[in-house]
Amino acid sequence: MKASLAVAALATALVYGPGARAQDAAAGEQVFKRCMPCHRIGEGAKNLVGPELNGLDGRKAGSVVGYNYSDANKNSGITWNETTFKEYIKDPRGKIPGTKMVFPGIKNEKEAADLWAYLRQFGPDGKKK
Repeated sequence: MKASLAVAALATALVYGPGARAQDAAAGEQVFKRCMPCHRIGEGAKNLVGPELNGLDGRKAGSVVGYNYSDANKNSGITWNETTFKEYIKDPRGKIPGTKMVFPGIKNEKEAADLWAYLRQFGPDGKKK
């Protein structure tokens, strides 16, 4: 019996692996509180010190109408997706040297994944998908 449990645990680990940890949008909403001094998301979100973040998944960097981006951000060539976001949020100035974003980053991978899960829920209109 113990051997079959070990085999099942190993099979689960092989199938799901460490990169498949569940993302938690509710936990990401809590992480987003660190972003709120500069950013908004959801219906009625407006640009503040940073751009509103509606429709971030698939959006070109530097493209929110009415926000004054740095040239570095506008010319970065980035299209936001989970991979680019996680690289950026870990070290914004490392990913886009010259960005105006002065944020130390979110180094914790689980928090970054949860934050992405929260952000990607919102379409360009600010409504949850």
